[in-house]
Amino acid sequence: MSLIKIALAGEGGQGVQSIAEILAEAAYNENKQTIYIPNFGLEQRGGVSIAFIQFSDKRIGAPKFNKADVVVALSERAVERTAIYSDENTLFVYDSGFKAEAAEALPKEAKKIIGIAAIDTANHELHPRVFNIIIMGAVIGLTNVVSFEGAKAALEHKLAYKFEKNPDLRELNFKALEIGKNMAEESLKEGVAK
Repeated sequence: MSLIKIALAGEGGQGVQSIAEILAEAAYNENKQTIYIPNFGLEQRGGVSIAFIQFSDKRIGAPKFNKADVVVALSERAVERTAIYSDENTLFVYDSGFKAEAAEALPKEAKKIIGIAAIDTANHELHPRVFNIIIMGAVIGLTNVVSFEGAKAALEHKLAYKFEKNPDLRELNFKALEIGKNMAEESLKEGVAK
């Protein structure tokens, strides 16, 4: 694996930073190099939260980057905030439940733009609280930055307390992870190439 730079963005409370933490832990457990930088500010009070994360087999030189290989925008405002991290080499992923106005804000220069129905799937097939886990699965399906089993192990570690209290949550989260991975892999096949 060469260096892969990912920018994850969403509204405060959507679990963007949790996804990044779990992916970074999974990468670490698989002896990969990773750097995760959270972008905090007013996000916890209703702003856009961004996580910058890099994965590599070799040492990562700079902790920050200007352009991402993959941008994942989980809200309409996140699309607007993250367009600057896209160029002709970027795979731009957004939730396909956005309104038409948000679609106009999608970066025209991105190599490929993919819409994934994560919010709709979480709300109608699983549970709204696993929306971010569907996204985590999608990141894995799009990039293979960590193995599916490695992600499950890191998820188990992060949510062990909750899983212990309610064992059904384990199955729900693992199912969300798998659905997200499958959705992303299918989207890559069908995605709108530029």
